[in-house]
Amino acid sequence: MLFAFFAANVLYLLVYSIASRKKFRCMSSSTAGRNLRFAVLIPAYGEDGVIEECVRACLAQQYPAFCYDTVVISDHMQPQTNARLSALPIRLIEVHFRQSTKVKALNAAMQALETNYDIALVLDADNLIPPTYLDELNRAFANPAVEVVQTHRVAKNLNNNMALLDAVSEEINNSIFRLGHVNLGMSAALIGSGMAFRYPLFRSVMAKLKAVGGFDRELELRLLYAGKRFYYMQDTYVYDEKIQSRADFSRQRRRWISAQLHYAGMFSKYLPRAVWRGRWDFCDKLFQQYSVPRLLLLGFTFLCAIVFSFVYSACDVKWWGLFASLVAALLLAVPACYYNCRLFSALLSVPHVFWVMFLNVFRLRGANKRFIHTRHGVG
Repeated sequence: MLFAFFAANVLYLLVYSIASRKKFRCMSSSTAGRNLRFAVLIPAYGEDGVIEECVRACLAQQYPAFCYDTVVISDHMQPQTNARLSALPIRLIEVHFRQSTKVKALNAAMQALETNYDIALVLDADNLIPPTYLDELNRAFANPAVEVVQTHRVAKNLNNNMALLDAVSEEINNSIFRLGHVNLGMSAALIGSGMAFRYPLFRSVMAKLKAVGGFDRELELRLLYAGKRFYYMQDTYVYDEKIQSRADFSRQRRRWISAQLHYAGMFSKYLPRAVWRGRWDFCDKLFQQYSVPRLLLLGFTFLCAIVFSFVYSACDVKWWGLFASLVAALLLAVPACYYNCRLFSALLSVPHVFWVMFLNVFRLRGANKRFIHTRHGVG
């Protein structure tokens, strides 16, 4: 039973990793008939160190300025930062929550804004977008069938080994959960930023969310259960700051694991009806909630292979084969540009990072009931 459980997790990753090696079929990008109106929503909780760079990247778009609004939702930021932002041609919305969450910030913004937007784009305060970003999204949404789009989030910093490992992890996610999925006809996974929605759809579904952590998980599960499809723009980049310290890595992953378990329990009751209705994207996403996080899966598969080699040698071949399959799945998902001496040096940190992840399993209590903020600002 233990082997079957691990094998199901590894096979899932391997299938989608192999699928990601297919040539990506770009979304139809015929010339847009008109310029859609964007609300660029940027929740900023204590993000004084990075928010202005993000805003300036948004204001530097080649897209017509009268067709989009840059909306910063300022929560617990310094008065000096708010004053500098107020001098820029943006919409600044200041909020003061006793318990801050992204859901509260985004809903507060949409209550304060007009409803005459076509598209809602969600960015993190540490994100940067290239000048053509909105124009590319506009062409994607020219297709009336497109309601939800996830763009390709990549690292904007690789300044130490933790940042490099986090960047590689992100690209593995992009390969398996986005590119591999769309290549097999499934929906891409959302990632919390660099994602765009038809504005009425986003406004209506966000009003139903109560998430404290991992709001993107609840958002995508609700939309997938409703039969919505998520498209992926592999060649449209949003640059995201990567974790630089082990303490921040521990806090972030603890929040992610807690959210994963929380939404696995929350949405399990919908599975029978989803199967009956043929909501296979929802079923696939729910399976992800029950899956073992990759780093833990890698570590435990390796440990099981060693243990069975000494305790019950008749089983060791299949466990080593499973471990090799998992390593192959992960290596296939890493873009070639990351294969260099720095990566092999960073991989020496993996055992310690596995230990941090393992300890997090015992620190999950209450992690999804309070807001755990990840600090930003490249040092």
